[in-house]
Parts: sequence; C-alpha cells; structure tokens
Amino acid sequence: MLAAWPGQVIAQPSAASDTARTSVAAEIRSSVGGKLRDFYGPRGYWPLWIEKDRVGPQGDALIALIESADADGLKPRDYDSRALKDLMKEAGASGDPKMLARADLAFSKAFAALVGDMRKPSRKVKVRYLDPEVEPKDEEPKEILRAAAVAPSFVDYLRSVGWMSPFYVKLRDARGGFAKRWAGLPRVAVPTDVRLRPGMKSGAAPLRQRLGLDNGAAYDKALVAKVKAFQGDHGLKPDGVAGAATIQALNRGDDYYDRLIALNLERTRLLPGPYVRHVVVDAASARLWYFSKGAQDGTMKVVVGAKESQTPMMAGMVRYATLNPYWNVPSDLVERKLAPKMLAGDSFTKKHYEALTDWSANAQRVDPANIDWRAVADGRTELRVRQLPGGDNAMGKVKFMFPNDLGIYLHDTPSRDLLAKPARQFSNGCVRLEDAQRLGRWFFGKPLTVDSDKPEQHEPLPQPVPVYLTYLTAVPSGNGVQFLPDVYGRDAM
Repeated sequence: MLAAWPGQVIAQPSAASDTARTSVAAEIRSSVGGKLRDFYGPRGYWPLWIEKDRVGPQGDALIALIESADADGLKPRDYDSRALKDLMKEAGASGDPKMLARADLAFSKAFAALVGDMRKPSRKVKVRYLDPEVEPKDEEPKEILRAAAVAPSFVDYLRSVGWMSPFYVKLRDARGGFAKRWAGLPRVAVPTDVRLRPGMKSGAAPLRQRLGLDNGAAYDKALVAKVKAFQGDHGLKPDGVAGAATIQALNRGDDYYDRLIALNLERTRLLPGPYVRHVVVDAASARLWYFSKGAQDGTMKVVVGAKESQTPMMAGMVRYATLNPYWNVPSDLVERKLAPKMLAGDSFTKKHYEALTDWSANAQRVDPANIDWRAVADGRTELRVRQLPGGDNAMGKVKFMFPNDLGIYLHDTPSRDLLAKPARQFSNGCVRLEDAQRLGRWFFGKPLTVDSDKPEQHEPLPQPVPVYLTYLTAVPSGNGVQFLPDVYGRDAM
C-alpha cells in the first residue's frame, strides 16, 4: 500500500523561476487524459520527470529498473524501455515543450504500470487477510505517482525501489549476488555413500568439481574454504565438513535454489513498503520487525508456533492491547497436557488456573473438586480453562490483539529461556515477544502502565497498525542468500 508522508507537500517552482517547465505543464494540460489526469490535475499539471529542458536522472533510473525487471518475475519488454530511451533522447535534443510533455506522460505511464505489476500478489502464496485495510488492492496510477512525487529524492526512491518492502528489495538484490557465487558451477553429482572429511588425500574429486575447483582429489584447505562458503549461504553449519545435509544441498542444483528464492520473493511481495507503519513477524527465522516513515524502527526475537501448531501466514490490524491478560488455554492443550498433569497429582489452583462452564461472557466458575479429569483427558468432556494474571501467566503482562478465530496474537512471556535458542519454533501458534514493553511503547508512543490489578484491561491503540505474519526461508546474507530450514514444510507446497 503506497502513501505520502504526513506533512509533506509537493514543491513546485514558480513560473518565473522555471519557464521551461511551465511551458511543459501547459502542454501536459492539453494532452493528458485517462487516469493520468487524476495525478497531474491536482498538481497543476506540473511535470514529474522533466528538469529544465530534458528528462532528469530519474528517467535513467526508471529505464535501469525496467531492464532488470526479470528479477521481479516480469518481462522488461512489457514496459518498452527502448521507446523510453528514444523519447528521452529526442525530447532532450529538441527541447520542444510538446515533446517534453509527451516524454513526461510516457515515463509516468510506464512507471505506474511497473509498480502496479510489482505490487500485484502472486497466486502461489496463500495468506489469510483478516481486515479490509490489509487486503491487496490494485493501486491507481495517481496513488503510485503521488507517492513518488513526494519522495525526498525521486531518483533515490527509484534506485532503492522504495515502494516495496525492504525484505523484497534486499532479497531481490541478493539474488544476483547469489547467482554469481553459485550458479553455473559444474553439475556433478556428489556420491552420498562416501564419507568426505577435511584432510583426505583422495576421494574428494567429485566434490571439488561440483564446487568449481581443480581436478585434484584431496580435501585440502581450498576445498574446506569453499565448502564453508557454500554451507554459510545455504543455511548449514559452516564447519567445512561435507556431511549428508551438505551433499544433499549440493546435489539439488542451482534451479532448486533459484525457484526457492523466487518463492520467497513472492512472499515478500505481499508486505507493505517502509512508509506504511506496520509490523512483520517471520516464523522461519522467529524474528519481528517494525517500520514507519521509511525506516526500520526496531527488531526483536520471538518464539513462534511449533511444527505441529504452526503460526499461520496471515495479516490483520492490531487494534488494542490487553493488560493483565488471562491465558485462555486451548481446548486441545487442556485435554493433552493439563488433564494428565492433574491426574498425576498436580494442583489446579496452585498453578493459578480456573475452570469455567463455557466460552460465553457470562460463564460461571467451576469448582475444581467437581471436574472429572479422566473424562477431560479422554476427550469425553470439553473444559474451558484459563490462567489468572500474574507473574507466571503464559501471556506475561500484555498481549496485542488482531482479532481472529485462530486465537493468534502477539504477547509477552515470562519464559525467557526459549528466546535464547537459535531455533525458536515452540509455541502453540501465538507469537511470544522478546520485549513486549518496547513494542508497546512503539504502538502507543508511551510506556504501557496499569492503575490496578484488574484482569483484562483493554487499551485501544491511537491508530490501528497492520501486522503481517510471513514465512521466509531465503533471506539476504552478506554477498548472497542464506537458506533457512523449512520447519513447516511449506516450500515443498
């Protein structure tokens, strides 16, 4: 979703200071039509691409972007960069206002088409959208062009692909570096039944050939360095040992990894640009980022769903925070985990749980002495259980709500040990935050405080904020791309 920055206005030189562009504006006014008029009209038909009597450097930036559109899964010929080059040259040589106006309109049309296609969601990626505000929409040319027109530097905006998510832009750029490092190497199959280790004097010839080294057979320092580099770029432990996982990755070939990068580009394509205030949670790396005003404001570790209770790919609006929250224990956990503990002799009340008659707002408390835990454990009785607010509550001190029927939200956690682990897929689907108070200050613009111990104190956000739960198994790293473990098995799909 594209948007202008609050408080910014389009700077328009006066007619006295820029006679040439005033003449171009008059020609645009007389010739512009269709949806482009909706952009040019409110700005007095002032040109976007013309500087003095020629197309400015932003024209070259657009042409370069079009010519690299293969990286976006688009066809450069659909935006006719050759015609734009010819028009730019002809208009600059003549200085004719009518020709310059024609060039300005042609560049705007091509730019709007390119951005619209870049932002178009792919059918390959399924995301659940909870609110109309986050659903992908076909953007009008006036919105695309207006966002570009208010950029502090139009040229930088084009060169940085500033309308796309930073995740998309970085992965797009890294794809080229990765190809230079690993594409085009010999397609030699490395045997899987031979144990290869550093220091071997022979037997490593297929491995050396696969990694583009000479035809020797020793597992020497040069091969160790090459294996480590490959492992680091493919999400493997860079120990220089060609174990089973490394050989499997080598034998997959370049096409496999290029398709994987392309799939992850499609996932990042669905994320907003940095000028939209928003939160991104990546379940593959178990990290969270938050953005506003064109920049990343912060990041933190999170704990996300385990393989059997995956954090879904979805997007919604965080509209309020709940302080001193209950933890409503999912019914399957009551049956599978809590009931067996109660049957083994654990104390229901000492763990600060309470049972309720149903899930309605008027549910009544159930005396723990009257609960048939055997029936609960066997699945014959469904019991609503919640944990009371307090220091050991699984929700911690606050949860941030974007209402959905899956019961997924962002929340604090008293369990800090899991956040120290490199792989953090352990939750029941919700997102446990490393620093809920810091995120709360960003949401509200001030520290989150409560005046009492009253449970479930709801605080509406000053402005709802979109949150995107995604799954990125290919991420930029150094000069290339790092591949993360496909914990949820979604890449095969």
